Amino acid sequence: MFKGTYTAIVTPFRNGKVDYAALEKIVRMQLKGGVDGIVPVGTTGESPTVSFEEHIEIIRQTVKFAGGKAKVLAGTGANSTSEAIYLTKAAEEAGADGSLQVAPYYNKPTQEGLFQHFHAIARATKLPIILYSIPGRCGIEIAVETVHRLAQDSVNIVGIKEAGGNADRVSQLRATLGHRFDILSGDDSLTLPFMAVGADGVISVASNVIPREVAHMVEAFRLGKLEAARKLHHKYYPVFKELFIETNPIPVKAALAMMGVVSEEYRLPLVAMGGRNRARLEQTLRACGVLKGETGRRKEVA
Repeated sequence: MFKGTYTAIVTPFRNGKVDYAALEKIVRMQLKGGVDGIVPVGTTGESPTVSFEEHIEIIRQTVKFAGGKAKVLAGTGANSTSEAIYLTKAAEEAGADGSLQVAPYYNKPTQEGLFQHFHAIARATKLPIILYSIPGRCGIEIAVETVHRLAQDSVNIVGIKEAGGNADRVSQLRATLGHRFDILSGDDSLTLPFMAVGADGVISVASNVIPREVAHMVEAFRLGKLEAARKLHHKYYPVFKELFIETNPIPVKAALAMMGVVSEEYRLPLVAMGGRNRARLEQTLRACGVLKGETGRRKEVA
């Protein structure tokens, strides 16, 4: 259901407001690049600092801009179950194709608490749900046993975004859940290693900047064109790593600003990159052919 390349898009701001013209530009860039889906208002979309009204409108506008040409997997998770249900219902009404549900953060529920949280959300919507395990941000991992229990309990819990950095866990998930359950890498640099042991694709940060290249890499691997996939991985591996030189989404927004796609504007507590890291990022983007010319801009999709 959710396989291939999904771009966790940034939320562009201008003068403190969501810049919907830039959002449309980002979505059209993704469609032109051939991605399979778009993920608005996830971590990369600065979801903690947008209001409920903005959150829902970003989803609504992303659905509109995508126009059915790519799936919209809306980020509607929260550390409050009632908030997650509210946002998920709103995303369903807005026409999203699915919901990405991050593990509750800061309050660190038990595995039983995680089960009850996701169970309640699944019961409140008809949308397919992709779980999102990212212990580095949330302080907890959705255990393999809990994922299995949820998949058996709720027919609309259909996959997981795995961002724990552990290929062995991908093997465990695949062995436990079978091939009907979708597993998506949450780290661009680990996409091919994860796919090698059973993942179905990636929810990508890098594809904000290089959508076609990431989509080609994933599709090449899925078609058995391993050498072509490896060449793309090795060529853009420096980009995958440098986009996390500071907290996501700071570097990817800086990269998009260098390309002339968005204004480099964040909401506190996120701030612009330091000068040394900015120079390092720009150097890597130029070395990999992402940026061209003195202005730093490149053609929209290589």
